[in-house]
Amino acid sequence: MIKNSSSGKEVKVLAQHICMSVLKARRVIDQIRGRSYEETLMILELMPYRASYPILKLVYSAAANANHNMGLNEADSFISKAEVNRSTIVKKLRPRARGRSYLIKRPTCHITIVLKDKSKSFFDQSKI
Repeated sequence: MIKNSSSGKEVKVLAQHICMSVLKARRVIDQIRGRSYEETLMILELMPYRASYPILKLVYSAAANANHNMGLNEADSFISKAEVNRSTIVKKLRPRARGRSYLIKRPTCHITIVLKDKSKSFFDQSKI
């Protein structure tokens, strides 16, 4: 989703039903919130967590959407908003001894990333 707001252009990307815990994804998202695009890519590529790969794909997608749809430069963008919300829990039954079953719960989450253009937002703040 692309929004043209009064504080500049922003690109919003949403990934739904990612199979990981909310706490594990928030641990990675907290490290990249408010950072520039290049710095975010370096951080995500070097992080040892499994949650960093879907977030890296999401940041790449947001930058590609900003470049293709609005003509923004990736070097001038930063992550203005990044959040992780809880989603549904996938429940499976595993067969156990004596005809019983064991419930396996797989938590999922929604990840939202908003990319803003750095140069336009700084110019708008200087007018105030």
